[in-house]
Amino acid sequence: MDRIYLDHNATTPVRPEVRDRMLPFLGELFGNPSSAHSFGQEVKVQFEEARQRIADQLGASPAQIVFTSGGTESDNYAIKGTAFAAGKGHIITAMVEHPAVLQTVSWLAKKGFDASYVQVDSSGVVDPDEVKKALRPDTILVSIMHMNNEVGTIQPVEEIAAITKEAGVYFHTDAVQSFGKLPTKVDDLGVDLLSMAAHKIYGPKGVGALYIRKGTRIDPLIIGGAQEKRRRSGTENVAGIVAFGEAIVQAEAEREQLYSRLTGLRETLVKGLTERIPEVIINGDPSKTFPSTVSASVSHVEGESLLLSLDMEGIAVSTGSACSSGSLEPSHVLVSMGIETVLAQGTLRFSMGRGTTKAQIDHLLEVFPPIVERLRRMSPLSASKAC
Repeated sequence: MDRIYLDHNATTPVRPEVRDRMLPFLGELFGNPSSAHSFGQEVKVQFEEARQRIADQLGASPAQIVFTSGGTESDNYAIKGTAFAAGKGHIITAMVEHPAVLQTVSWLAKKGFDASYVQVDSSGVVDPDEVKKALRPDTILVSIMHMNNEVGTIQPVEEIAAITKEAGVYFHTDAVQSFGKLPTKVDDLGVDLLSMAAHKIYGPKGVGALYIRKGTRIDPLIIGGAQEKRRRSGTENVAGIVAFGEAIVQAEAEREQLYSRLTGLRETLVKGLTERIPEVIINGDPSKTFPSTVSASVSHVEGESLLLSLDMEGIAVSTGSACSSGSLEPSHVLVSMGIETVLAQGTLRFSMGRGTTKAQIDHLLEVFPPIVERLRRMSPLSASKAC
């Protein structure tokens, strides 16, 4: 069997239609969209068409979309930009956020801003009432992600947004994992700022966007030019942006069908793991989790050993977030959910995508149990339990 890729939450392959849409801008359509001559203007027309496509997906106007280098920059822009515009104040976020959010808030805390971190329940869900309790008169921003990258938990963004709106506080959501996979109309969600990235929806790496609701006070991070209406200086990644516009159109066209197919694959995977491997725990509540993601904690064995053993079989998975896979620390998401450190360190994330097949899941379920059994025999964790 060919190699199997089950790490779509980390990144996705560029789909052929997106690659083809991108190629002319790496060749004959090379103009700078800021140029007034025909070379620049013929590029700008298609560049702005991509902005319109992304805005349409959000139910927003094109003027509310600012292109960035990806989800991390979009998160930084949303959080630092609103903080800088306010000058001082209090920020609320959750313990399960992506490092692009957590580390940005931590950085601001060192610069004189106050920060509060709300906890989650055992399923990884934020209680809106906890956000409400954390609000203060000087709160300037709440940042809660739409879909968690490690467990797939979908947060009650609409309920939280209703609370922040009543309090007159800006609300940012990191929708990097959900954009193109779940409905993300900004008025339905109620958000003021929303982060996106192309490479999670079969687009290229190095391009993303931030939705900014009209009237939101926000300072730019990158200055030095008039691009993006002076909100994000620097010559735009035209090929990437045009590809992003194509990627979201393609993703939306297949979104509901893909959700249904992934639901069936998830059921097969979860059933197979729990029936064939003793002492395995599936993290998160299936009713509140996007079906592409399965987080499985395997007792008495280390996740890194499981990952490497599967990789030798041609199967790619993750031990958690791709952005922190080099860390020996247990996942902050799993620890926040109350999972013991040793068990958290034995956790794998299986994230499926549009190219995942039932045959691939069946093959995984054939090779994975023997790997677990072999590693458990070798594991000091298993041996100490036997003693």
